[in-house]
Amino acid sequence: QVQLVESGGGLVQPGGSLRLSCAASGRIFSIDGMGWYRQAPGKQRELVARITSGGSTRYADSVKGRFTISRDNAKNTVYLQMNDLKPEDTAVYYCNALVREVDGKNDYWGQGTQVTVSS
Repeated sequence: QVQLVESGGGLVQPGGSLRLSCAASGRIFSIDGMGWYRQAPGKQRELVARITSGGSTRYADSVKGRFTISRDNAKNTVYLQMNDLKPEDTAVYYCNALVREVDGKNDYWGQGTQVTVSS
């Protein structure tokens, strides 16, 4: 079994910054794609950003130029640097990882961390 533990959420004023972290632990052989998703009240979960094991990235149009995803493969950790935050970025942010284990690939989610952008 693999666990994803997120940290770094909180309350920030518009224009501010936050950095989210997500560390994977457990019986991990390797990790393919990792990503961040978010879900605002009354809305569906949506992709924010993803990064491959080789470092290729893709972003939602709404966060391009403001958010940066990165990962440390040695630590099995993915980060999301969020700058110039807007009220519409308010949501629960979830980490996702496609993990190679002994029995094959499995998809895991973190428990979520709340990000609130408000003055």
